[in-house]
Amino acid sequence: MTFSFRLEKRLRVPCVLGFVLAVLGAQSALAQTAPSTFPTKPVRIVVPQTPGGASDALARMVGQKLSEKWGQAVVIENRAGAGGNIGMDVVAKAPGDGYTLLMSYVGSHAINPSIYSKLPFDPEADFVAVATLANVPFVAVVNAAVPVTNLKGLVSYSAGKPISFGSAGNGSVNHLLGEMFNTASGAKMQHVPYKGAAPALTDLISGQIQVVFTSMPSVAQHIRSGTVKGLAVTGSKRAAAFKDIPTIAESGYPTFVINPWFGLFASKGTPVAIVRQINADVKKVMEDKDLLDKFAALGAEPFESTPQEFQAMLHADIKTWAAVVKSSGATAD
Repeated sequence: MTFSFRLEKRLRVPCVLGFVLAVLGAQSALAQTAPSTFPTKPVRIVVPQTPGGASDALARMVGQKLSEKWGQAVVIENRAGAGGNIGMDVVAKAPGDGYTLLMSYVGSHAINPSIYSKLPFDPEADFVAVATLANVPFVAVVNAAVPVTNLKGLVSYSAGKPISFGSAGNGSVNHLLGEMFNTASGAKMQHVPYKGAAPALTDLISGQIQVVFTSMPSVAQHIRSGTVKGLAVTGSKRAAAFKDIPTIAESGYPTFVINPWFGLFASKGTPVAIVRQINADVKKVMEDKDLLDKFAALGAEPFESTPQEFQAMLHADIKTWAAVVKSSGATAD
């Protein structure tokens, strides 16, 4: 079975469509004017993953800057479980007023619809795309004791000795990347699902499992300390903070290019003007050098879009990942 893994394309709304949307948006804004004082109370950002991962790190960094800009507290609330569905459901059922936001990423928002046969929400209809934050490459890491330094060595090693790769759960990005790599390379790694990326990383460091495909922010400090070894990143280019780690494409698998996105969503019914204001404020804080330096240190690449572009990208990615999930046979039911 052959996969094509180049999933990093960016969607851009054509100029004519952009003009039409702008006109319609202006008309809508007349009926949905955001209070000039928004926000007037603390804003909650729900992170549907465990602390310590990429979603958590990005939410806290951006949340701090938004808090400074707004003069209001931005509270980060981790509601992990069911592959992100628990936290997503919290936001889906929250009032559409802009005061409850979801820190989501391609895994929970675009992949889960194909992994879970029954969701308590509609990933498109029940949410409003607000702002993308970053593309975050994932990285293949191994326990420091595993005697390999590159992916080819890992494939050879897996042929002679049973090894396992951990993930944040069945159908997670970590899981799919591992299965996709098995297919692309002929490696024979056994999948071990965990309830979140953090416990998988803990077992990797202790030697209970040998491999994890995880987000760069969640593992950057461990690569620097030498407790794990980074073999290759999934993006189209090397991470700025880890120039010595090649891409998977460079390592002999040229079509294996994946840059998962991370971004903010609001509950359905959130006024257009509030969505636009939050989007504009996110873009403004993303110009902060301190924030950009923190992103770079974690291997995260800032990614800016309009709400309309973000919504269109989500729609396309749900279809794209559905094909990948179907080919992998992954399921969480």
